[in-house]
Amino acid sequence: MNKYLLLIAMGLFMASCASTEKPLYSWYDSEDATYTYAKRGGEEQLAKAMAQYEKVIKNQKGIRMVVPPGANAEYGYLLYKSGKKDEGLALLKEEQKLYPESERFISRIIKQLEKSNSTKQEP
Repeated sequence: MNKYLLLIAMGLFMASCASTEKPLYSWYDSEDATYTYAKRGGEEQLAKAMAQYEKVIKNQKGIRMVVPPGANAEYGYLLYKSGKKDEGLALLKEEQKLYPESERFISRIIKQLEKSNSTKQEP
């Protein structure tokens, strides 16, 4: 009898741990695409990673209905590195607006990108 009560109690406990709520953010497959790009490099992997981040930014279905932390920064960095510097910097700055706690970190990234860009332009 005690075994059955224990099993029932454990079943109820486990059922209470399950969440049926929507997640806070929709990440789609951006983590996998970024990992693949980081491991293999290449134009095809870069294009896939960028497409996933664009999807994350434009199609949010999570509870908060805002871009997840770091998504604008990641996509902005990829855009910058692929030659779309103005769009990339704009997304990095958008990350700072949405998540003010990232300001110190993102501002350093922006400074480094602008510094490396200005040194490449000098003869």
